[in-house]
Amino acid sequence: MGSPYDPVAGLQVSLDGPVLRLTIDRADRRGALDDAVVAGLIGAVDAAGRDEQVRVIVLGSVGEHFCSGFDIVARNAPGGGRPRVGSIQRRLPSQANRLVPLMLRTQVPIVSVVRGWAAGIGLNLAVASDFTVAADDARFWAPFVERGFTPDSGATWMLPRRIGDVRARDMVLLGRVVSGTEAAEWGMVHRAVPGAELDAAAEELVGRLASAPTVALGLAKWLLTTGASKALDDHLHDEAFAMELSSRSEDFKEGLAAFKDKRQPHYKGR
Repeated sequence: MGSPYDPVAGLQVSLDGPVLRLTIDRADRRGALDDAVVAGLIGAVDAAGRDEQVRVIVLGSVGEHFCSGFDIVARNAPGGGRPRVGSIQRRLPSQANRLVPLMLRTQVPIVSVVRGWAAGIGLNLAVASDFTVAADDARFWAPFVERGFTPDSGATWMLPRRIGDVRARDMVLLGRVVSGTEAAEWGMVHRAVPGAELDAAAEELVGRLASAPTVALGLAKWLLTTGASKALDDHLHDEAFAMELSSRSEDFKEGLAAFKDKRQPHYKGR
């Protein structure tokens, strides 16, 4: 049985110390995903959530574009056979509709590095990430309705929460293309920088996350993700639970010692 970190066709997977790098390698399809790549992403992100070594996940791409969506052209190519009625409804729960919740739920922070197009599920991957660093001329697009079908993989759930209902309707119902600069101004992504500075800016952020107090970081992500749908009293209970756990970590002790000694802490992710 292979490792969940084994590369698959169209997806490079590498473990670089505490950093798991997932690189979409389909430049000839503008980064469009297929079933194998989605399955590879699910397996790797799921495994990273249980891997004591992994402290940050980086999602990037080869070529000029991040991800132009799902490769529906290849899926519907002549000769592929007409699927049975209900195939989308049967397929999505184990594919895209599994990947996005997994990204939101895992306590490992995820950084997406976006250049070129982030469309369809590519847009949703960027929005589901904890941090997205984008080129200022990147293009974020929800093309679903313009192509005659409805959004999937959480687009209509995440976008209103991230950028507000009015802007979400502009993107989803009218197909507005949003630049990297505008996406940062809207709060859709973490930061937009000139294309020449993209990799350096992303690596600076990745380095910061990889050396952060991993237990506290993961629990704080959990609180941010679940808090939006909970009553205050229930959320305060979760905060107390998270504080109990984080205060028992080695990194908490290191943070206290560093504060006392007036030095920078050296967190080990434990």
